[in-house]
Amino acid sequence: MQDIDAIDRTILSILSREARIPMKTLAGRIGLSRSATTERVTRLEKTGVIRGYRADIGQLDEGTIEFILLVTLKRTPALGVLDRLAGFPAVKRVSSVSGQIDLVIEASVSSVNALNEFRNAVATMEGVEDLTTTIVLRRDIDRS
Repeated sequence: MQDIDAIDRTILSILSREARIPMKTLAGRIGLSRSATTERVTRLEKTGVIRGYRADIGQLDEGTIEFILLVTLKRTPALGVLDRLAGFPAVKRVSSVSGQIDLVIEASVSSVNALNEFRNAVATMEGVEDLTTTIVLRRDIDRS
């Protein structure tokens, strides 16, 4: 990975909150010319520090249930499990983590029945040893 200086960190901080900020506005905030700012952002994109831009869409339906599955695998890596999880539209994010838990799955469904069906599908996957389900009651801080 490349060297990231304080200006790059400021750019990343601003873009993480305001991905659609005009380059001219970003340049003004960090005190560089628009062309210098564009060069820095392009470099951050090309080196993979900035992997993309996305729309942060709030909860569209009050009936949506957001939940987290904490999964323990029989052995790692379990690429088959990850491939199967990628096929579920309910899955929003899967993170491999260290410690007792191997995967953290963030997902959302429209009903408790759908949650149970998804949970059962994951629990019966080859390679899954155990899982714990937690329902998100609210998001107090969300900077993702």
